[in-house]
Amino acid sequence: MSDVRYPFTAIVGMPDLRLGLLLNAVSPAVGGVLVRGEKGTAKSTMVRALAGLLPTLAAVDGCRFACDPAAPDPQCPDGPHDRPSASERPAQLVELPVGVAEDRIVGSLDLERALAEGVKAYEPGLLAKAHRGVLYIDEVNLLQDHVVDLLLDAAAMGRSYVEREGVSVRHAARFLLVGTMNPEEGELRPQLLDRFGLTVEIAATRDPAERAEVVRRRLGYDADPAGFAARFAADEQALAERITAARELLPKVELTDVALRQITAVCAAFEVDGLRADIVMARTAVALAAWDGRTEVLEEDVRKAAQLALPHRRRRNPFDAPGLDEEQLDRTLEEHAQPEEPEEPSGPSESEGLGGSGEAEGDGDGEGDGPEDDGPGPDGGPGGGPDGGGAPEPASGPEASAAEPDEPLQQPVPAQHPAPARESAPVAAGDPYRTKLFTVRGTGHGAQGRRSPAETTGGHTVRARRPQGALSRLHLTATLQAAAPHQAARGRAGRALVLRKDDFREQVRQGRESNLVLFVVDASGSMAARQRMTAVKGAVLSLLMDAYQRRDKIGMITFRGADAELTLPPTSSVEVGAARLESLPTGGRTPLAAGLLRAHEVLRVERLRDPSRRPLLVVVTDGRATGGRDALARSQRAAGLFAAQGTASVVLDCESGPVRLGLARTLAGLLGGTAVSLDELRPEGVASLVRENRQDSRRENRRDNRATTMRKAA
Repeated sequence: MSDVRYPFTAIVGMPDLRLGLLLNAVSPAVGGVLVRGEKGTAKSTMVRALAGLLPTLAAVDGCRFACDPAAPDPQCPDGPHDRPSASERPAQLVELPVGVAEDRIVGSLDLERALAEGVKAYEPGLLAKAHRGVLYIDEVNLLQDHVVDLLLDAAAMGRSYVEREGVSVRHAARFLLVGTMNPEEGELRPQLLDRFGLTVEIAATRDPAERAEVVRRRLGYDADPAGFAARFAADEQALAERITAARELLPKVELTDVALRQITAVCAAFEVDGLRADIVMARTAVALAAWDGRTEVLEEDVRKAAQLALPHRRRRNPFDAPGLDEEQLDRTLEEHAQPEEPEEPSGPSESEGLGGSGEAEGDGDGEGDGPEDDGPGPDGGPGGGPDGGGAPEPASGPEASAAEPDEPLQQPVPAQHPAPARESAPVAAGDPYRTKLFTVRGTGHGAQGRRSPAETTGGHTVRARRPQGALSRLHLTATLQAAAPHQAARGRAGRALVLRKDDFREQVRQGRESNLVLFVVDASGSMAARQRMTAVKGAVLSLLMDAYQRRDKIGMITFRGADAELTLPPTSSVEVGAARLESLPTGGRTPLAAGLLRAHEVLRVERLRDPSRRPLLVVVTDGRATGGRDALARSQRAAGLFAAQGTASVVLDCESGPVRLGLARTLAGLLGGTAVSLDELRPEGVASLVRENRQDSRRENRRDNRATTMRKAA
């Protein structure tokens, strides 16, 4: 691979991405940029090219934290820097690998030396290396949430904190933050999205001529990197000089009252949470003015700032796509394009001469602040709305009972079955709601999440053990207990303990892990009654929402007709799962065995890819099995495969109607799992069952007490 970077000015198209990166280069206070787009769109190429445009910087010689000699960090671990010598160096581009550990990011302390020798032996991390440069996170959505939060905290505060067993180190960490992601591989959570200043959506051009130019330039670069870069050297130099000029102009740019009023009005109109969007928009608008060589923010700057800073802050639930209503944006800007003072007071003239009418009018325009308090409204779950499968539809019972006899236990009778595999149009899902928590038994060792118990880097300490590899989480009490009995034999003199390597113990912490939740959904004719399928899809959508909140990966298999299909390979993108569920057609026979066998194969492959991630199988069915000889027996044998491996499983029993065969609960027993009805999936349904069981127990106890009293009296 060549050491010559691909020139920034040689990249074809993608004006929004180009502008977003350049604005952050002009004003790092904007807060970084998140680049969302499909694979193969030169996201990484453009970010790496940007680093070559940044001005060189002066740094204190010998300082591992790149302190500015004009204003060295007073808390620098390598300081204090009195009359330091300095030298020029290029801005650093630091790339963060996907599997990076927290210690590698913030740095690490040598705890053994800190305890035994009493010295702070600190090894700087990637945040220190990125100070005053660029921190690039490829596939940021694949990082663990606590790692992303740590990075965004450092970017927002401009400082990194390291706390290890009472030893504290802090240093400056100001950098241009750039993250790239492919939404198909999973979304960032809204609270993390909000921490990025700007976001840009990109896709490969569909223009053949433009695509041809991209290929032509790439082939030219691969053939002669140095010669290709030389062709664009003048353009690169001009762009670098423009960045420097814009940085110098930035402090002189005026954010007028009208522009500020438009910014706050737009944020209120789009009901974004909090005030971070207002601040980011203001900084972006100022940077846009400086980039264009102006000292005043115009309406066009506010409009462009909104297009870059607001789309990712518009999401109200995990299944919403980022976006911005351009007509609403233009309307809001137009309504607030005039200054406040021309407004005349209305009504009685008693306020004459008070000079407060303009302020009162301004307060009235701030009514957009109110909807921010309504943020939790779109959760989708609370309230009273049933999932679409409730009693208000009188036709649901007859429809269900009419559909069920079409699929007998074994081979269907041809005369009773409708003509082959006529599929019904997709039915909309009911509203999602909060569901009961399902977990995997035992203690795992998977990635941090919110579902099943596991040994994790977070959580609470449950015990101590000898270090496995480098010591990172010291268990101080256990270490002292291990060393104390040997102090006399080691010739201890004075107050200091004499420690050996074998004395050290590390903490074992227990928290929760994320799992692979694999849905196996029955889409056959026996599930095709409209109201029934609405309820079933609402239940699955609720479980998808639960998987999203608990940081799980998900996959989906559907079975109908003659076979099963892997509708959604295991992924972190629940949005894709929700979309596939919404468009799921129904009809045909019920190849339950094929669905289970396909699930078994998917889990086998996933165990090889990610052995530490434990699976949870969720089978959504009424338990019927048709299609081929011995369909029911084959499905029961397939269920035994999961029981033999100890796979955690839940069967969502979708059987309805006055006559119920209990096949889904039989399937759950063969799987070694749990059967849950649609009513029991809701927390209120579970609570009512518990109350009923308690009432039954109390009645039985009262009867037993009365019988005992009568026997004693007799």
